[in-house]
Amino acid sequence: MRSRKYNPKTVTVFISMCVLAVVMLYPFAFMINTSFKSKEQYFGAPGRSTVSWVKLFDTLPVWKQLLNSTLVCAGAISIILVVATMAGFAIAKMRSKATPIFFLGIVGAMLIPLQSIIIPAYINASKLNLLNGYWGAIFVYAALGSPFATFLMTSYFRGIPDDLVEAAIVDGLSYPKVFLKIALPLAIPAIITVIVLQFIQVWDDLLVGLLFIQDPAYRTITVGLGALSAGRVTDIPVLMAGSLVSAIPAVVVYLIFQRQLVNGLTAGIGK
Repeated sequence: MRSRKYNPKTVTVFISMCVLAVVMLYPFAFMINTSFKSKEQYFGAPGRSTVSWVKLFDTLPVWKQLLNSTLVCAGAISIILVVATMAGFAIAKMRSKATPIFFLGIVGAMLIPLQSIIIPAYINASKLNLLNGYWGAIFVYAALGSPFATFLMTSYFRGIPDDLVEAAIVDGLSYPKVFLKIALPLAIPAIITVIVLQFIQVWDDLLVGLLFIQDPAYRTITVGLGALSAGRVTDIPVLMAGSLVSAIPAVVVYLIFQRQLVNGLTAGIGK
């Protein structure tokens, strides 16, 4: 048998990817290993235990907070999709003299850091009595996610041939019907990309949920974990168990839609 020759560049890339994979997967291995220890075992006692998982579900309403996170994500992503798809189509296909200025404003909104607007947003939400339920966090997440989603949808809609839109209009379709019957079905990869990216962003966020959800009954899972670690003494194994529960949905969503995510990003921004 002839020996296989390896390209030095291929070997270097493979080794680099293995090192990167170890660096990225180590936190999950640490979380899993630590979550199956008691507090005494974490500090050196031998053995494994599920006491941290039992304590987690006794301390926090985990299922309720997971449901709260799901509702907040669903509400924010729904608003983002409605705004981004309509605005992206209008900018890409219904051009006017103000279109470049409007698009420049969207790009500028992407560059505004959350910390610079969090105080006025909190004051406005407080005046509108939006802090005792889901809506305060939903509206803030939607406002933060809409600029990038609109930018992505605009880039994707620009890849749809203008001749196709013009032919549909000549055949008697109005712009709203062209949007619903032609543009949206073609933009499914970009829509899935927006859903996945915004889901991960909203699900993992702590600051907005902590400030804009004041009622403990509406806390998301990340806010619950933040409250769990706010005491004088933090039970690390319990916190790792909760962190693992919080991380699993985002990881599962990414693994399911990773192919569509890559296709949406390359097809949208590339065009």
